[in-house]
Amino acid sequence: MPNSVSYLHAPATELFRLHRERLDWLEKAAGSIVALPSEYPDSYHVPGHRHSRSQLLHALTGVVLVSTQSGRWMVPPDHAMWIPAGIEHSVDMLGNVSMRSLYVVPDAIAGLPARLRVVGVSDLMRSLIVEAVSLPDEVEPSPRARLVLALLLHEIPAMPERPLGLPFPTDAKIAAVCRRFLAQPSPRATIDEWAALAGMSRRTFTRTFQRQTGLSLSTWRQQALLFAALPRLTDGEPITRVALDLGYDSVPAFTTMFRRMLGTAPRGYLRGARESEKISA
Repeated sequence: MPNSVSYLHAPATELFRLHRERLDWLEKAAGSIVALPSEYPDSYHVPGHRHSRSQLLHALTGVVLVSTQSGRWMVPPDHAMWIPAGIEHSVDMLGNVSMRSLYVVPDAIAGLPARLRVVGVSDLMRSLIVEAVSLPDEVEPSPRARLVLALLLHEIPAMPERPLGLPFPTDAKIAAVCRRFLAQPSPRATIDEWAALAGMSRRTFTRTFQRQTGLSLSTWRQQALLFAALPRLTDGEPITRVALDLGYDSVPAFTTMFRRMLGTAPRGYLRGARESEKISA
């Protein structure tokens, strides 16, 4: 199996075969952790699949959307997605994506996350991931390679979780309202409006939504708005246009939401994303 796989120029008939070959190779690979790079074009779709190893999916450039039966997770630059072993998932690329993935045996180290999550990637972790995918393919790794991979394993449990998951409720009526919101997001939508659309009382709706998603409706809506905003900001659209299109009365109101969810203002986030692109170049 080659160290690097590029889907940028492969004919459509070859894409599925290349993907299946990689999955088959992973099932037979030795070692508790395997690091692989991939290059994907804008709008590329990786169909639903699963593997016996857990995956840490890191996009050096571009934005990745991971979908499972229980929800969707957005993975912008400076972040990674932890996908536990055995969970079926599909992946969609928003923009050209330079991806680096670690595939980890579930019991490789104590403390590995047990559920899906988006995590922040520190400078140290990013450098380790980039170094890991460039290590020579050896039957017996060198002492240095073993140290790099061992440090990666120890850093994974320490990666901070980020609020970029969007779990879907199991109730069909509430899930339909959620999908309707994603098609036309707005910060002005009220709980009473959502409850009426779902055919429930306000109290029943809020309790059911919290129980099935683990989030309040307010937090869920804010994360959905981030889902709508991040790809557009990453593509270079002006912050003012994105904020107004999403229904915010002003840029400061949008910035307040953005800072609350990601810990930085949009301009600071975009500046960090551009620096990540320079590092990966």
